[in-house]
Amino acid sequence: MKNVLISYMAILTLGFAEDYTQADRILDMQKMAQAMQDIQSGFFYNNLDIVKAGAEDLKKTIVKIKPTTQEVNNKDVYERWMNNNTAMTKRLHRNIASRADIIIKRFESGDPRQALQEYSKITEQCMKCHISLRKW
Repeated sequence: MKNVLISYMAILTLGFAEDYTQADRILDMQKMAQAMQDIQSGFFYNNLDIVKAGAEDLKKTIVKIKPTTQEVNNKDVYERWMNNNTAMTKRLHRNIASRADIIIKRFESGDPRQALQEYSKITEQCMKCHISLRKW
């Protein structure tokens, strides 16, 4: 009985799940770009609260990024493999989230140069995805 109930709940959950579209991805990318700008503004204004808010927004948004439904359902095996490179995506998610935490710690401790270096490493991670997966 438990298995039937769990299966039923899983089917309902999947049935009501929304597709992740290209428009959703663009919106998430815009949110991440704004978060990066907020972090940079916090550096320039020497304001820890702005840096923290930007880093938290970045960490919240990065986990939403994933292949679109169209990419997942692509018939071409190679393209589907390239677009669904989830191992790379998860690694980038972890790297960006951990570097955002380091930015906060470094800036809090009064070491803005190290925080800025972590910021540039996040930018490097962003470009790595755009070059590899988005073909920039």
